Amino acid sequence: MDDNNDLFANLDSTQKPAPTAGPRPAAATPAAAVPPAAAPSATARPATPASDGSGYDASAIRVLEGLEPVRMRPGMYIGGTDEKALHHLFAEVIDNSMDEAVAGHANFIEVSLDAEGFLTVSDNGRGIPVENHPQMPGKSTLEVILTVLHAGGKFDGKAYETSGGLHGVGVSVVNALSDHLEVEVARNRKLYRQRFSRGVPQGPLEEVGDVQNRRGTKVRFHPDPEIFGAHARFDPARVFRMARSKAYLFGGVEIRWSCDPALLQEGSETPEKAVFHFPGGLKDYLQATLGKEYTVTREIFAGKTEKSGGHGALEWAVTWYGGDSMIHSYCNTIPTADGGTHEAGLRIALTKGLKNYAELTQNKRAAIVTTDDVMISAVGMLSVFIREPEFVGQTKDKLATVEAQRIVENALRDPFDHYLADNPAEAAKLLEWVIERAEERVRRRKEKEVNRKTAVRKLRLPGKLADCSQNSADGAELFIVEGDSAGGSAKQARNRSNQAILPLRGKILNVASAGREKLGANQQLADLIQALGCGTRSKYREEDLRYERVIVMTDADVDGAHIASLLITFFYQEMPDLIRGGHLFLAVPPLYRLSQGAKVAYARDDAHREQLMRTEFSGRGKVEIGRFKGLGEMLPSQLKETTMDPTKRTLLKVEVDDVDFEGTRDAVDNLMGTKADARFRFIQERAAFAENLDI
Repeated sequence: MDDNNDLFANLDSTQKPAPTAGPRPAAATPAAAVPPAAAPSATARPATPASDGSGYDASAIRVLEGLEPVRMRPGMYIGGTDEKALHHLFAEVIDNSMDEAVAGHANFIEVSLDAEGFLTVSDNGRGIPVENHPQMPGKSTLEVILTVLHAGGKFDGKAYETSGGLHGVGVSVVNALSDHLEVEVARNRKLYRQRFSRGVPQGPLEEVGDVQNRRGTKVRFHPDPEIFGAHARFDPARVFRMARSKAYLFGGVEIRWSCDPALLQEGSETPEKAVFHFPGGLKDYLQATLGKEYTVTREIFAGKTEKSGGHGALEWAVTWYGGDSMIHSYCNTIPTADGGTHEAGLRIALTKGLKNYAELTQNKRAAIVTTDDVMISAVGMLSVFIREPEFVGQTKDKLATVEAQRIVENALRDPFDHYLADNPAEAAKLLEWVIERAEERVRRRKEKEVNRKTAVRKLRLPGKLADCSQNSADGAELFIVEGDSAGGSAKQARNRSNQAILPLRGKILNVASAGREKLGANQQLADLIQALGCGTRSKYREEDLRYERVIVMTDADVDGAHIASLLITFFYQEMPDLIRGGHLFLAVPPLYRLSQGAKVAYARDDAHREQLMRTEFSGRGKVEIGRFKGLGEMLPSQLKETTMDPTKRTLLKVEVDDVDFEGTRDAVDNLMGTKADARFRFIQERAAFAENLDI
């Protein structure tokens, strides 16, 4: 993608002229046939170009003028004509308003989507200049900006110290690709308006009249169906999210959103009206993004620096969690989906800081840590503001400015060192987390090397499994937990020598109602089978089982019980001998934490809580009662003490009634099978005996 040329030559095969017979070049004429007086000089050229008969001569070259290049090759400017490209039009317009806000000239931006598909963006900035442009007499500056590529106020840095637009093509591209576009400018207490269609002015700039208490620019446009298709429409939810993200990126701006109710589907989470203003910036953004996800550290590493001495400014918010890496970066409020040099600076700063902390605490295990180990589970936001940034392509998906890496690295170095030093317990947890990632990487690499060197097939383990270090199955335990949050807590609470953790995402497949083909294609069950190593059904081999105990550890609520029942059904159907061998257990995590002064106790359920209140706590002080929302909400120390420490925990062994095998199988089929009427009848017959319903 290259937008450095205003015009480009295009060979249009539909407009080639027919071959013509012309004079042969003078150089082909024998010298003897040319009279001396008429002989050309050594520097002379033929007066008439010749044709070689192919039709390729000067008339075959077409020069695209004005905004023609944009309409003919929109992919060069907005990356295509798909939904992403369509919404890039909105990004180009709101970025101009954001530049005004970041420069300190606007404090609010309004975004409105109407039922006809028109999108309107307005701000209270300085307003586009309307006087005639000195380089193009007879044309207003507004018309020049809207109709000429590479016309803008961001080339010399005088109008904007930092900006998202650099090439002066953004709003003119929007104009070229809109069948209707209208601009209103309130400037010097007067209102001006001009309309365009597909980049062509529909009349001169009008002076509408005097205005009071209004200033700034308002752009209303409709994407051209000839470019994007007859059914192309702005997605309210997507525009809403894009507008909201801008407010997070610059705390000094308020963004006001409105959408015609006719465009919102029933039950849509996108509101009809909203106002965004986030003084907390990226830290608020990250907290909203994470929600209730488990995080390694309680405090988010966040901060900002202001511009000084010509250097750029930046803001950041980073933490670590149980999922995959997710870094969202921005330059001058432009999202850089493909990262770039500013992200490289972030990665280097975090890695150096953590390794320096390991040296200070004399943790030699951290020697194997790499940048990828640090970032593999990092989630964060990074926003930089620099002058004249260089991007890869017009869509600005990747930052290429070399200086940005140094700016980010230097700005983060000291704050990250202070963050680690001020929170030693949290820093130790983070370092241990990263070292575990590094050790897992090294272990996988060694396994691959062994696989290459030996002809004997070595057991391959799923990537989600955090295995124990011992090789023998005697005393080894596998904890099956639900979700990365619970998995993160369990990994820190475990005894690494003999306790392994396998997190599963959500409720697993109900094997009693699924066919063999669907079961074989399920990745979560494939990971579980692979981790156990003993095979299923007729291929089950007790001697190949890698763990002495398989422990299902789910939340102490209805959802947790459902997940446990699905897992028990899986083992009952696919590995009944594992149950008969006494290897399957259910963990019993607490539902409540009771504390009175220094005394702490944990209760399994409501009845146990009431029992503890009567027997363990006196009436001389208030008893604080906290309910755990799930395993991921428990501190690793609490999870270890209550559920994973063999000296303190309670385990329930799962057993099969082989005496009444048929009755057991019928119960499983009725409850978990495909026949809803059998399940309904089973529940009706036993409803009177149900207790402790959590509804």
